[in-house]
Amino acid sequence: MISMVKKAALASASAMFCLAPGISQADDVNVAFFLEWATPNLIAKTDGSYADAMGVDVNWVDFTTGTAMTEAMLAGDIDISYSQGLAPFVTAIQQGAPLKMIGIAVVYEANDCFVHNGLGIDGSNASELEGKTVAVPLNTMADFAFRSYMSHYGVDISTMNIVDQAPPDGAKSLADGAVDMACLFGGIASAAGAEVGTPIMTSAEKVEAGIGSFDVISVTEKFATENPELVKAFMEATEEANSGFQGTDEEHAKLAEASGMSVENSRTQVSGFIIPTAAEQLEKYFGEGGLAASAAASLGLVFQGDSDGSMIAKTIDGSFLE
Repeated sequence: MISMVKKAALASASAMFCLAPGISQADDVNVAFFLEWATPNLIAKTDGSYADAMGVDVNWVDFTTGTAMTEAMLAGDIDISYSQGLAPFVTAIQQGAPLKMIGIAVVYEANDCFVHNGLGIDGSNASELEGKTVAVPLNTMADFAFRSYMSHYGVDISTMNIVDQAPPDGAKSLADGAVDMACLFGGIASAAGAEVGTPIMTSAEKVEAGIGSFDVISVTEKFATENPELVKAFMEATEEANSGFQGTDEEHAKLAEASGMSVENSRTQVSGFIIPTAAEQLEKYFGEGGLAASAAASLGLVFQGDSDGSMIAKTIDGSFLE
């Protein structure tokens, strides 16, 4: 199937040259991704299926936060970001970044904020977090989760000392006692947080409170405009990789290696992921009144700026899923 996608992409690209001489296809594609984030498409990354499908070299570069992905995209170093958090995407758009959301990478439980076990603070007395120090990777989905939890519990975050730290650093600060709470993502960082802390909200409580997360596939407007067939081929290769994942021991071994995790941690993490199909994305997320625009608009309210969501809506493009 991938070879057919490749042939179609190359044929369409050739036609594009004839019809639009001002548009040229790139010789290679630079894709951002996360280590410690076991999305099944990483198997296709490792075995070269993306390069086969797209007919060009695909260079994968790992990042620790979605904000760093944005910076690399703006610098021209990254063309496509896979599983960029919705929060850093929205923040970038609010700041005028020329990016587009073209797919939903993964739906998952909201990131955890771990309270140091020695404090004896949980949801029942969360107000005691006021005045405390918390490590948060700012403008990420962990930041959104943190703000959502504090809002739910009525905690005034203006009283808190918020330290901007990537998850590995936040986990270390929590273990060292330098912070009272750390909001984390990634299998290794979260496992480290769980060794010394307890999530401020349980899984069941998150569901009841309606707090959840999803990551997006984003692309620079320049790359999407100049290389639409490559973007289309990337999305088709992603769909094929996700639909082909069966969860076998061999696949989990490959996925663990690709994500830089143990097989046990990788298997546990991916079991909590929901990967919507292209059809589901078009129906539930990218249609009129879909979840992509509504969730982005809600983040706009949290992080200030685009209060009616009109600016965000213009950056959401499901056409590459069709």
